Amino acid sequence: MSQTLKHQYSVEQSNVFALEARWVVPVLPHGQVLEQHSVIVQAGRILDILPSEQSKSKYPLAQVIVLNDHVLIPGLINLHTHAAMSLMRGLADENPLMQWLQQHILPVEKRFVSERFVRQGSLLGCAEMLAGGTTCFSDMYFFPQAVAEAATQSGMRANIGLVVMDFPTAYAHDAEDYLQKGLQARDDWRDSELLRASLAPHAPYTVSDSTFKNIVTYAEQLGLNIHTHLHETRTEIEDSIKQYGVRPLQRLEALGVLGPNLVAAHGVHLTEAEMKTLATNGAHIAHCPASNLKLASGIASVTALVNAGVNVAIGTDGAASNNRQDMFAEMRLAALLAKGASGDAESVSATEALAMATINAAKALGQEADIGSLERGKCADIVAVNLAAIELQPCFNVISHLVYSAGREHVSHVWIAGELKYQKLQGQAGIYANMEPAELKEISSEWQTQLSQYLA
Repeated sequence: MSQTLKHQYSVEQSNVFALEARWVVPVLPHGQVLEQHSVIVQAGRILDILPSEQSKSKYPLAQVIVLNDHVLIPGLINLHTHAAMSLMRGLADENPLMQWLQQHILPVEKRFVSERFVRQGSLLGCAEMLAGGTTCFSDMYFFPQAVAEAATQSGMRANIGLVVMDFPTAYAHDAEDYLQKGLQARDDWRDSELLRASLAPHAPYTVSDSTFKNIVTYAEQLGLNIHTHLHETRTEIEDSIKQYGVRPLQRLEALGVLGPNLVAAHGVHLTEAEMKTLATNGAHIAHCPASNLKLASGIASVTALVNAGVNVAIGTDGAASNNRQDMFAEMRLAALLAKGASGDAESVSATEALAMATINAAKALGQEADIGSLERGKCADIVAVNLAAIELQPCFNVISHLVYSAGREHVSHVWIAGELKYQKLQGQAGIYANMEPAELKEISSEWQTQLSQYLA
């Protein structure tokens, strides 16, 4: 760790510290922008938010971190990703989903996926997300214990999906084996303040009715969320009608899967009636615009979903199908696509896009009491974005700038539970509190060599 970050990190271990910023965008209330305000942090939580002049007199002993050109926002929440697939970035570009999955990704996974592969790939993914202002991610992949280890090392908050399928992989033999291994892994981190688990049946086309029923039972008994892919492609829907006689959503509704604890990734191909069904059941959609475009899956009708009353949040999907885990890029794309697809320039405003990347995602995870906005008593998951760069001048509307102009390269500081986990000083490379860039480069180099030899 550099001397700069060591000093900053030690400052933040003091009893109280103040982040004195040019702007604070708390997300709640929606659209609010506070100028010349300070966020006061104590013991990992937000103690107060008030004008900076008042903070100096009210908290005279607080260590002050001055951020004159910055806006403070809540940590971004990536509602759907496969962090370990960072090692497959760009592996099989320009293929539609099923071809990409069956002819390229699955063979590679069969040959290479192991606990070590997942841990190292997830660590690489955590580094990318953290540097881009993401403080929490909802994952779905094999070897969840390895994902937990990577998230713990990076210091990130994570909702780790306990993946379930009905066919064997290097991780498990059958659905019951997936469930038992996942639940056993969960027991190892269930007391962690940063880690949570969800049951993650991969998709309707890889999970049987009986397995879905078991998952619903476990979710109810253990109070866990369910995280699955749903209505991502037209082929998925056509195959479901051939095999089950109904569309996937109708099948899941009959099996009792729909409810306020369900996060459905993608939701690209939904009828108006299906949107109403999702809203009635309180289910959530993880919108992944870049992945849907890259795999030619389609464009989700986000405007119609929101109008139907569905809570829509944003995910990146994995780096193999995006190829970035960049929430700033996803916010911008989500807003622009919604406008273009609906013909309504007011659809998914910058304020709404930011909410989709923060408080909406927190609601989907059932964690809105702790994360997703900057409010007194909530966890101090805070991101500082430096708006001083010439490409960001002039600035008339801070929230608009965050969504349409700024990018992950403008993230300067990331705090999680009040601890500085990432810092980027002007003209310098980013510094992590718990990871070394040399280790990350070594991981990337090793797996690139192995995968390249295999593909050759």
